[in-house]
Amino acid sequence: MHAQISPSILSADFARLADECARVAGFADWLHVDVMDNHFVPNLTLGQPVVERLVNAVSTPIDAHLMIANPDRWAPGYAEVGCRSVTFHVEAAADPRSVARNIRAAGARAGMALKPRTQIDDYADLLPELDMILIMTVEPGFGGQQFMADMMPKVTRTRELLKGRPDLDVWIQVDGGVSDSTIEQCADAGANVFVAGSAVYNAVDPADACNRLRAVADAAMRSWSA
Repeated sequence: MHAQISPSILSADFARLADECARVAGFADWLHVDVMDNHFVPNLTLGQPVVERLVNAVSTPIDAHLMIANPDRWAPGYAEVGCRSVTFHVEAAADPRSVARNIRAAGARAGMALKPRTQIDDYADLLPELDMILIMTVEPGFGGQQFMADMMPKVTRTRELLKGRPDLDVWIQVDGGVSDSTIEQCADAGANVFVAGSAVYNAVDPADACNRLRAVADAAMRSWSA
């Protein structure tokens, strides 16, 4: 298992979005697209029509993080327009099992995100329906927040649950405040997919930043991935 880097375009220049995505093409494993609706979170970004255009304009697969109300209705549409991974918040879903199944049926990997106060043990029965668990290491809604190191036990607990299910291949993603100074502890705790916004797009060379973050994470993951 190797570390995967998913730069968040929330930190990119929205006036040059396709060009910004191209800066990490071939170096990023995913492009992380934050969809916010000003209902589930107090911020508004972009919606499905823009995401669809982006899918058609870039070569890197899109990882859509839906911070929206009613994912039961809206989440499958992001898979239908070409997102390779679609993550919904369990706190917003009326029937998270059906949401995950519908995302998969539409052709994408199904991810489930947990806000900082949401515990993974409450949803362990959903693991067979999922391809990824996203542990938020900030409160969802805005980029540039301070990393919450107290979320690392949740990451470790999620990895423990998965080790008890060798029949499953579920990734663990962390999102929020991931940088050169925090990615090592995320990887050591059990994460293998890392969303990095400002750490990539505020760097002089975003492509080099992806490589540097991946190297640090790969080294830290050896403690549990061997």
